[in-house]
Amino acid sequence: MLDTFITCLIRVAVSLCFCIPGFVLCKIKKASANHLSTMSTILVYICGPCMIIYAFYNAAVMADKNGLDKGQMALSMLYFGIATLFLQAIFMLILYIILKRKYEDAKYRLLTCGSVLGNVGFFGLPLVCALVPGNPIVACYSSIYIITMNLLVFTVGVFCLTNDTKYMNLKTALVNPTTFGFLLAIPAFIFGEKIAAASVVNTFAEGINLLGQMTTPLCMLILGIRLATVNFKSLWTRPFIYLICFLKMVVFPIACFFMVYFLPFLDQDFKKAILIISAVPCASVILNMAEIHHAEEELAANCVLVSTMLCMITIPIVTLLVNIL
Repeated sequence: MLDTFITCLIRVAVSLCFCIPGFVLCKIKKASANHLSTMSTILVYICGPCMIIYAFYNAAVMADKNGLDKGQMALSMLYFGIATLFLQAIFMLILYIILKRKYEDAKYRLLTCGSVLGNVGFFGLPLVCALVPGNPIVACYSSIYIITMNLLVFTVGVFCLTNDTKYMNLKTALVNPTTFGFLLAIPAFIFGEKIAAASVVNTFAEGINLLGQMTTPLCMLILGIRLATVNFKSLWTRPFIYLICFLKMVVFPIACFFMVYFLPFLDQDFKKAILIISAVPCASVILNMAEIHHAEEELAANCVLVSTMLCMITIPIVTLLVNIL
């Protein structure tokens, strides 16, 4: 139990350290918050999809090396996708029903998406791989979670930021960078061993991996730059932000865990992954999309910043459930 807590604490602390260079560069006027829209676009449209593609490719290679059944892995990923899409959607629906009369106020719209949408790729993937070692499918679980989350990000999430219903359509939900990344990840998963055997193609795959590995540092650099521009007093003295953080990093993951815990056909790693990935901070993509659409940037940034800093406390504590239950 203590090992899990310490591993989780170290992983979260290392990720948070990536904020420091961005913060310092902004303070000494070598970086500017005016450039965050471009950096966010690179993160969302290039680095994120590359991370998904390589996770599936690596899972296929590891499956072949260890004699794992890729058909069973694919079925588990399908279950995970259905479960995470349902859990996120039902939680957001409950919040919408409760808050819809207050939707003229942007903070309640942000509460709806901020309490559910999490930093599942940039934080979730390295964290779940560290806490559930030896099982390559958990990286794919994180990628599947990214996909189901982005179905909501590019519809409900953008609607919550802009209050514009034109984003609520099937095309917007399906045609996004994450979907394209997933479509390329499918052949990478099917033909992973053949790709690994071809040196030239495998070198190209390693290049994709490098782009994918940029996601966490770039995400944290963006947060560091944004942190350098905010008023620290206002950042920590708004109770509403703590409500969003509490719902996102305590209520939501525990609710998700117990909703799948008693399902006998799901293995323990599946349930652990649900809890760990659901417990991550508010999604940086909320801030990325706010920067891109120029809508509620400061409020979105404050939620992401505070939840990211508080996660050093909440994630290790919440993930203790993995050992207790």
